[in-house]
Amino acid sequence: MDRNCKSIRTIDYREVNNFMPFIQTKNLTKIYRIRRRTEAGLGTHIKNLFFPVFENRSAIQNLSFCIQRGEIIGLLGPNGAGKSTTIKMLVGILVPTSGSVDVGGIIPHKDRISHASRMGVVFGQRTQLWWDIPVRDSFNLMRHMFRIPEDIYQQNIELFSDILDLGEFINTPVRQLSLGQRMRADICNALLHNPEVIFLDEPTIGLDVVVKEKIRQFIQEINRERETTVILTTHDMEDIERLCPRVIVIDKGQKMYDGHLKDLKDLYGGEETLILEVNKINNKAVHLHLPGVTKLTIKGKRIHVKYNKKQINAASIITKALESFNLRDFKVQEVDTEKVIRELYSSKFLTN
Repeated sequence: MDRNCKSIRTIDYREVNNFMPFIQTKNLTKIYRIRRRTEAGLGTHIKNLFFPVFENRSAIQNLSFCIQRGEIIGLLGPNGAGKSTTIKMLVGILVPTSGSVDVGGIIPHKDRISHASRMGVVFGQRTQLWWDIPVRDSFNLMRHMFRIPEDIYQQNIELFSDILDLGEFINTPVRQLSLGQRMRADICNALLHNPEVIFLDEPTIGLDVVVKEKIRQFIQEINRERETTVILTTHDMEDIERLCPRVIVIDKGQKMYDGHLKDLKDLYGGEETLILEVNKINNKAVHLHLPGVTKLTIKGKRIHVKYNKKQINAASIITKALESFNLRDFKVQEVDTEKVIRELYSSKFLTN
């Protein structure tokens, strides 16, 4: 096992650290050969038709990581970072330019049929369901394609229907479904054959709060009960907060961070806010002279204390506040994950 495989694990996964990874990439690289645009003009266009000029653009550069069986991993990055390209190489749609990728002992692009039987894929803006037939018929076609035994198929349909509330639209043609209904049906469709790994690309995009919660609960349930490995790409930081203990962040095709989400917050989110609720406030008398306290704001009967958690903790601030105020309640407002990710994107830090 290479250095990357040994270093990325956090305390939540130490018990499995000595096992071979389920998914492993080493120096994975994808380079596209793209026709270069030149200046306008009829003569130039004719010249380019017969003598095209190409250039190489790197989408992924030397990307190495390991994922253990049963993990839920958040694959993060800004638009154009290379997330979808990475997923497509893990799925087997794209062939790497160089480097290696292994998913459960299979090289995806070399053995696509075997790989397809062990994985599920959901792309948020595309459907794998048949547009003009009822959802139930799409599921039945999937049963025949993957040769799913009847008892397993019926068991999964019942289980997924209960969790995802499929009953209200299972007999409705796919083209008549709302976005939320279609996403629930797509996720069910991808898991009917009990895959070992499922790739979810923006599975909650454009959905309302209720549907998002159903999908998140379903992903957690499948991961917990069946140890299904989940690779999730999303721009919704609440998805990451709720589902992914570990994240891999890439930008411009390179790995920026690989580790526990909490550690990422500690690294790039040094400030938290402590909200103190008091009975009475004299605005002129409010002060907390403590090292590490960077800002103090009064909102009604609440005092918002922003502090650097590397210099001081909430307990020390509360102790000091009790000396000056009749404290009724307090709440620690942790750093926003989206803000942390933005800070990481804007940094020059890259993991070797």
